[in-house]
Amino acid sequence: MEEIARFFEYSGFANATPGHFLMILVGLVFIYLAIRFEYEPLLLVPIGFGMVLGNIPFLEHAGLRLGVYENESVMKYLYMGVLKGVFPPLIFLGIGAMTDFSPLISNPKLFLLGAAAQLGIFLTYIGAITLGFNNLESASIGIIGGADGPTAIFLSSRLAPRLIGAITIAAYTYMALVPLIQPPVMRLLTTQKERRIRMKPPRSVTKREKVLFPIIGVLVTGFIAPGSLPLLGMLFLGNLLRESMVTKRLADTARNAVIDTVTIILGVTIGASTQATTFLTKESLQIFILGAGAFVISTAGGVLFAKLLNLFLSDENRINPLIGAAGVSAVPNSAKVAHQEGLRADPSNHLIMHAMAPNVAGVIGSAVAAGIMMGSLL
Repeated sequence: MEEIARFFEYSGFANATPGHFLMILVGLVFIYLAIRFEYEPLLLVPIGFGMVLGNIPFLEHAGLRLGVYENESVMKYLYMGVLKGVFPPLIFLGIGAMTDFSPLISNPKLFLLGAAAQLGIFLTYIGAITLGFNNLESASIGIIGGADGPTAIFLSSRLAPRLIGAITIAAYTYMALVPLIQPPVMRLLTTQKERRIRMKPPRSVTKREKVLFPIIGVLVTGFIAPGSLPLLGMLFLGNLLRESMVTKRLADTARNAVIDTVTIILGVTIGASTQATTFLTKESLQIFILGAGAFVISTAGGVLFAKLLNLFLSDENRINPLIGAAGVSAVPNSAKVAHQEGLRADPSNHLIMHAMAPNVAGVIGSAVAAGIMMGSLL
């Protein structure tokens, strides 16, 4: 009987709480959204499964070494890549190897839309301070507005490690929900006439320009915000591997094997970090609310700035304000949403190539914003 009692004491049934079941349900919802609606499946399936895995109850502090918060557990060793900021630069390497910067190179003024879409980062920083978070925590929460999960992980690992789970889950959740969050904001801030604006086809970009862009990009952003170098250095390296045409094997490895492996480990461990006993707090709820506000503000900032630019541009050079929403760095989902909204207003108006310019600019902009915050707050 003692052995039976001991078996039950160590089982999940004896250690389950309503919070565990709630987080398991959230994980199942993530998996459902990924499979049923294809909302960022490469992220939500590992994260959702990690939530289920991390919330199967066990007797904590019994030396089982199972969860991400227990010393010497396998999950904690994997989670160290998150806590130490190792995974985000590797993801940026893969993103750089996958990304074609031609739309941005052909129309550099669209970089301003990527910068304007970072408005939510700084306004949310103020909002977080108002709610009682300190400077470092507020900066980490604000970066959710950039809709860039790796940047959110990197900055919070440096400034607010104790909040990294909630911040990362919020960032990736809103990235996955781009098709639901952004369209209402875009329609509210634009007229039917503005949504039908046709933009000039982007000019052809030479190979020399493509090769020079990552070299010039890392020099400029590195001098502006040295704190962004671990992210943008790897982003531009990946892009140089792609565009140089002499390192095809390395580029293929970066955009396939490396980024896929890291994405799986990152998603599962981030999901497992939502262990109910440590994750379900008032702070986590506040972070999710602030993150939603940051995302909406960033979307609005990009759209409104595009409208402002149109006041100074000739009719033939006008910008469709919808692509301003792509300035958040959810690549390529935000660009796809802008394209779809353009087709809704005019079925023959294709905006995808134009929208990719502020979209990739948003990746650079959010990393620069993170670097600036690190430099000014650490």
